Amino acid sequence: MPHQKRAQLLEAATAFCEAFAQKKPPDEILHHFSPSDAIRAHEHGLPELAPFLGREFRGRAGVREYFQTVAACLSYEDMRFADYVVDAAENRVAVRGTARFTAAATGESWDEVFAYALTFDDDRKVVSYEVWADTGAAYLASKGQLKELRR
Repeated sequence: MPHQKRAQLLEAATAFCEAFAQKKPPDEILHHFSPSDAIRAHEHGLPELAPFLGREFRGRAGVREYFQTVAACLSYEDMRFADYVVDAAENRVAVRGTARFTAAATGESWDEVFAYALTFDDDRKVVSYEVWADTGAAYLASKGQLKELRR
């Protein structure tokens, strides 16, 4: 049974991540979340650096707001995921992702490695979505200062 649960969590996490990689619309990504009002999205970082950082977005409306806010600030290309780690006992999956991000305000881009921590309910729907990413690069790119550091 533990092997089967691990496989099911891995399948759910992979489907969720592939929805991002394929740039599916927010409503399709939200389909991977639990219908519960207790769902949340949290991208770690200082809230002063970007409007989607350092605070929890709760409930369906909050998670939708998180995705809309990120989309207004950033675009991405060539998103890929690897190194999935599944904790079947806790219904959690951690995964490493890579992508090329572009700040909407300036057009400055950077390559990034980031991590997701996903917690699932018993129906293998996401209840908690946490992100750790390069907030410094995102901030500098949004201010048009990233290119200056690369000279």
